[in-house]
Amino acid sequence: MPSRPASNPDTAPVSAVIGVDSSTQSTKAAVVDTATGRLLAVGRAPHTVTGQGGARESDPEQWWQALCAAVAAALAESGLDPSAVTGIAVAGQQHGLVTLDAEGRPLRPALLWNDTRSAPQAAALTAALGRESWLDRTGSVPVASMTAAKWMWLRDNEPATAAATAAVRLPHDFLTERLTGAAVTDPGDASGTCWYDPATQGYDPELLALTGIRADMLSTVAATGATRAGHLTAEAARALGLPAGIPVAAGTGDNMAAAVGLGLGAEGLLDHPVVSLGTSGTVFAATRNRPHSALLAGFAATDGTRLPLGCTLNCTLAVDKVAELLGLDREDAVPGGEAVLLPFLDGERTPDLPAASGLLHGLRHDTTRQQILGAAYEGAVVAVLRALDELPLVPLRATSAATPDAPDAPLRLIGGGARGTMWVETVRRLSGRAVILPDSAELVALGAAALAAGAATGRDPVALATEWGTGEGRELPAVPRDTATWDRVTAVLDRATPALLTTHP
Repeated sequence: MPSRPASNPDTAPVSAVIGVDSSTQSTKAAVVDTATGRLLAVGRAPHTVTGQGGARESDPEQWWQALCAAVAAALAESGLDPSAVTGIAVAGQQHGLVTLDAEGRPLRPALLWNDTRSAPQAAALTAALGRESWLDRTGSVPVASMTAAKWMWLRDNEPATAAATAAVRLPHDFLTERLTGAAVTDPGDASGTCWYDPATQGYDPELLALTGIRADMLSTVAATGATRAGHLTAEAARALGLPAGIPVAAGTGDNMAAAVGLGLGAEGLLDHPVVSLGTSGTVFAATRNRPHSALLAGFAATDGTRLPLGCTLNCTLAVDKVAELLGLDREDAVPGGEAVLLPFLDGERTPDLPAASGLLHGLRHDTTRQQILGAAYEGAVVAVLRALDELPLVPLRATSAATPDAPDAPLRLIGGGARGTMWVETVRRLSGRAVILPDSAELVALGAAALAAGAATGRDPVALATEWGTGEGRELPAVPRDTATWDRVTAVLDRATPALLTTHP
């Protein structure tokens, strides 16, 4: 869905909303026609991520500066008068720990979702209650990514900072508070903290006590991501060049926003799986069923349904690194043959191996560089797809005799990898499913825009996104599943876990 100038004297005035995608590497701001979902313009601004080893941090103030720059660029490109904008919402990278002082200023750089230093704290939290109890309470077993584990790492390693912390925010909460002055989150992003119980739709008092944090330090959980968190303050309006007082939606996490952009939810598609190939690899679906698997994060969707999700840390960037080491273009790859490469370059979340490194197995004299690169694709895709079978999906034939059953349902493939031929073909080959490639490239920002439109109009954002058609795209037919490669990769993974993959205790 390419961006196009909005100004046209022969058409009625456009009413627009802005959806913000504040990701790990950058901010994107999408200006969207509220009536049609047409993407009018996209502004971009980069982020800086610092840290070595397991550390990954960013300055939250940079996110705010990037948001302002991206919105300004998008407005300029759209040609719209700012008065045409009737709402705004932020979708942000999940799990990050933002610690604020009593004046609302960050006390230190935020610990990001892919910071693995909190792995010991995650293990300690898991041991304190047991995996089954965590699954029952939150739908998730603590891993290094989760916000509660990062808070425990801060208490253990920087006790003075933890003691000075007056408030804890998630990345999207931090930005929404800058827009409105109100500390508000949504069920989707809150469900990635390991403090929130999707069943009761509130913070769990016992989990707060276990981690030593108070409920009044956390954002209030709105009913949905489209609920009005407040209105754009005069100060924020000046910074953004927008009208003061326009509605600001509660917003959500990036995966939940992508689901909205795809039309997944109670007012759209339920039990339709999605694979996202980006810095991380994810598989998820909107469903009414409660998950119960340690391979999944038992997230809530932003509209009140569930969004169980499996996530790997190593996806497109890891494969690109292998291509760089081999001196190859990322597309100069063929199936791996006998070679197996598990590209766990940054530790891994699924399987839960935060201290892991990459592993290459099965080299022969006739193994080529192109096969090694192909093996890296296969290792990354198998790691993502293994979580697919854990999703608690209702077979589609249970609701309609004319539709296929869930194992044969198409995969919606999104993220940067969905634009790469080798990524697409590897997913097709290893899943054996048809693949839908949505036309829209900015699904997180478009989902955020639907939340903004929901806050402005009172309409359901999933229904709006469905009307807009932002999840529509080209379908590629299924190919026979490559079970030989699947079995070879999973056999190496199972034998190697954890002894050969763990670099230190």
